[in-house]
Amino acid sequence: KLQHLLALLPEHDLPEELKSKGCKRCVVVGSGGILHGAELGHLLNQFDVVIRLNDAPVQGYSDDVGNKTTIRMTYPEGAPLSEQEYPPASLFVAVLFKRVDFNWLQAMLQNETL
Repeated sequence: KLQHLLALLPEHDLPEELKSKGCKRCVVVGSGGILHGAELGHLLNQFDVVIRLNDAPVQGYSDDVGNKTTIRMTYPEGAPLSEQEYPPASLFVAVLFKRVDFNWLQAMLQNETL
């Protein structure tokens, strides 16, 4: 199944803006809520690359968590449901490890209902 899915994936390189970006200062922001009330948003936005985990909200919390997202990593069940939820300047990375995750990928690639 994995070989079949890999054959369906288009071959793409990283977006130019990511390839050319020197990752001198990178930060990983989780979704546990520990930043709530910390008012670190301005500091987090200063990093070259901001990697956000899962589907933690940014809108409405930018004072605490910033609003810059370079890469969003999540399991398929946390994937945005509409194109409008994918910030155009960020990269979405699906983390696949369960059988149902690979079924999700196949459904997305072949425009099928899951």
